[in-house]
Amino acid sequence: MPVQKPHAGGKDFSKGKIWSNIMVQAVPLILAQLVQLLYNVVDRIYIGHLPGADSLALTGVGLAFPLTTLIAAFTNLFGMGGAPLFSIERGAGNDEKAERILGNTFSMLFASSFIIFILCYVFRKPVLYLFGASDASYVYADEYLKIYLLGTTFTMLATGLNGFINAQGFPRTGMMTTLIGAVLNLVLDPLFIFVLHMGVGGAALATIISQGVSAAWVLRFLISRRGRAAYHIRLSCLRPDLKLVGDITALGMAGFIMQGTNCLVQVVCNATLKVFGGDLYVGIMTVINSVREIMSLPVSGLTSGSQPVLGYNYGAKKYDRVRSGIKFTSAIGIGYTALAWIIVLLIPQQLMGIFTDDSQTIIYGAEALKTYFFGFVFMSFMFTGQSTFTALGYSKHAIFFSLLRKVIIVTPLAIILPRIGFGVMGVFLSEPISNVIGGLASFLTMYFTVYRKLKPQNTALPER
Repeated sequence: MPVQKPHAGGKDFSKGKIWSNIMVQAVPLILAQLVQLLYNVVDRIYIGHLPGADSLALTGVGLAFPLTTLIAAFTNLFGMGGAPLFSIERGAGNDEKAERILGNTFSMLFASSFIIFILCYVFRKPVLYLFGASDASYVYADEYLKIYLLGTTFTMLATGLNGFINAQGFPRTGMMTTLIGAVLNLVLDPLFIFVLHMGVGGAALATIISQGVSAAWVLRFLISRRGRAAYHIRLSCLRPDLKLVGDITALGMAGFIMQGTNCLVQVVCNATLKVFGGDLYVGIMTVINSVREIMSLPVSGLTSGSQPVLGYNYGAKKYDRVRSGIKFTSAIGIGYTALAWIIVLLIPQQLMGIFTDDSQTIIYGAEALKTYFFGFVFMSFMFTGQSTFTALGYSKHAIFFSLLRKVIIVTPLAIILPRIGFGVMGVFLSEPISNVIGGLASFLTMYFTVYRKLKPQNTALPER
């Protein structure tokens, strides 16, 4: 009987209860995502309660989201591509190459941030009108965006390089990157918006200052020779290596596509809402997106936290434990999303009221919110299917089903449904339709192509 080699270090996920292993991973991740969510949501809450702006201020900020999402896409392209390669070379003992990957990632993030800033700043007016701005909402969108864009470099460096801190084995330090910025943003937002009467521009200024401090925290850790970091950003490693650049961008392409499709959906929905519902409904969509981010966070964190556990046991050929892990995340995900759906149905106006005082936004938004969240339970199938594919190395499947839901289903439906009799509610209806079709397609494909093949007697891994 072959003797299994002892594990070199770290948590052995092949032992103990599978659900316990998953929760140990998921809970800190959910907390980290909650902190990150503060960045995205706090601005909207304060802006939504800005005196005298009705829903226009919130609408203006919502119009800027596609560009902020685009910035996140390029951050993923380099950051999510560089950090895994860095880990591989670090594990192989190739310290010099690992530092060149770190240096090249820094160079690409830094250079691309300036290019993105210049292009977005120069063309922000036609772009915002393309995204669905009116003359009234453009004032707020421009006020927010022209300040926010000044911090593009801070945003990309803080987020894109933080993975290199985690990859060196300092997750708490990486967590502090987000925590410092989020707490500072939470403090500065009301100060700039209400005390100093800076309005929407104050929210943007608070964000870039917070991101600047986060970026300084990351750079201090990765540059300082007196700190705990074993790998640093060195001048000798900043010169782009075309081979490394290609490898980094190839690996980061999945994250880029994910965020890029989010940007596409935001643009299409906002532009269609502007035509069929005006500024009011663009603002309503901004609030609904915020509620969705909050409601989906626990199930997103759970399924993401399950990935290292599932992947570990998959590699160890503990297929029975992989099956148990998938069952656990599926059951918890279905239960939670069903509960979230019920909450939305019971208190839609109260949820809308968190983000705005405007009565029209609350009243009309409550109906839109219930439509948008109809069948929310099917979103858990999408999360479970995609996270399982990712955990077991089926990255192409994960990308395909993300594209299926966002590009092939949501985008066309958001354009077509309002024009065939559904009006403005057709945009919101496209989401539950995509959840049902995309969620079932993802989960059933995972079940029949992966789950059913994960049997204890199997010695060969299911083909990717």
